[in-house]
Amino acid sequence: MNLLKRIYSILLKEYGFQGWWPVTPVNYCSGSETAPIYGIATKNDKQRLEIIFGAVLTQNTQWKPNVERVIIELNRLNLIDINQIFKVKHEVLAQAIKSSGYFNQKAKKLKNVAEFLKKYPIKKLRKTDLWESRKLLLNINGIGPETADSILLYALDKQIFVIDTYTRRIFANLGVIKPEAAYDEVQKLFMDNLEHNHRIFKEYHALIVEHAKRHYSKKPYGKNDPLLKIVG
Repeated sequence: MNLLKRIYSILLKEYGFQGWWPVTPVNYCSGSETAPIYGIATKNDKQRLEIIFGAVLTQNTQWKPNVERVIIELNRLNLIDINQIFKVKHEVLAQAIKSSGYFNQKAKKLKNVAEFLKKYPIKKLRKTDLWESRKLLLNINGIGPETADSILLYALDKQIFVIDTYTRRIFANLGVIKPEAAYDEVQKLFMDNLEHNHRIFKEYHALIVEHAKRHYSKKPYGKNDPLLKIVG
């Protein structure tokens, strides 16, 4: 078993199934305040759109309580809808997503995403080649590699590994990657050493975040990380 697979097994045993991405249930009652739930299967395009919006909103902030609160509010206002995002005034949308931070910028990004999805609907994107889909997403103003890959993996079930700050922090501390390694280089390392299965990619990324919250949230990062014992 290679090192990355071994670390995945250790994290899964330690923290258990994470069930990312949290999503609002299909039996949600419009206008109510139901929080997204972990561990439920994504069943329709509205849920996939919610994940796409969530991937944008979680930029530079935490899911709980900030983005979770916004998703609840967007559902309450019936704004998990491409047409409604088009219609709603910028000021109203910005106010609705205020708790996610950078709300004026993110309101513009959500409108950019909605415009993109008018041209490339979710059903079409799911059938489009992975790398072509990624290229299209990266052409959206305000969408970088991490956000694009989160959309591809969690909303579209594409087989791509998401690299975030926590991934870099953990695996640089373990000596697996160089701190200055490029995004694509780190991503290639994971994808070359793991089975190409979107469920595994989702779970591994979620486990990395959970591990980082416990050992890499405060400096000195990872000083007492138990994973150091297996790479030392």
